[in-house]
Amino acid sequence: MATSDPVYLRVVEDIRRQIIDGTLPPGAPIPSRAQLTRKYQVGETAARHALRALAGEGLIIGRVGSGHYVRDRPVLAPLHRWRFLDHPAPFAADLQAQGRRVTWDWHSEPVEAGPDLGRRLKVDGSATLTRTQYIFRGDGKPLQLATSYEPRELAVHGEDERRGLVARMQALGIKVTEVVESVHTRPPRPAEIDALHLAAGVHVLHVERTHWAADRPVETSDIVIPGDRFRVTYSMPL
Repeated sequence: MATSDPVYLRVVEDIRRQIIDGTLPPGAPIPSRAQLTRKYQVGETAARHALRALAGEGLIIGRVGSGHYVRDRPVLAPLHRWRFLDHPAPFAADLQAQGRRVTWDWHSEPVEAGPDLGRRLKVDGSATLTRTQYIFRGDGKPLQLATSYEPRELAVHGEDERRGLVARMQALGIKVTEVVESVHTRPPRPAEIDALHLAAGVHVLHVERTHWAADRPVETSDIVIPGDRFRVTYSMPL
């Protein structure tokens, strides 16, 4: 937050501390700009910067005509990445096992690989892939976006055939031997903010997942998960 008046940071740090330690619980009102200027002996510009910074961190939320309030902090649900790998929708199966009602929509279409997907799938950039885009909802609320890419000759062509990837590959005589995931956090893109109903300041977990058959990648996916709703859990057998 660029500003020539760093005094606003004192306001941010104090309110942040109160939110974290519970002095200001979820739903509690945040002092107005006028109240902040009096309480902290700062100017109106610093008070405005402080409110913007707190909203940008996802700690408070503004309501038109009402002011700012401490944002609810949802309980993080676990995502077990090693479970249900042969289910047509592992994410849905995991949440269903936790007692949640999960639905999803999907759409497939052919696309050109391009350099990045060509590298990930070890195919020429001009190769045709099948791209399948999913949106998963839990109890009606959007929870995950996923985009899967497969070589055209390996992908599902019928809308009614939605077996798990491992089973589909096995039917083609291909044995999936490894699933590799790389996880990083990043700010959401505008379309992701809209699709997942993300609050300001919330980052997403981006999981790049690839299914391998020995040294051949047979599918790769980009999975986008709201960072304020889940914790990703892995098992590492020894």
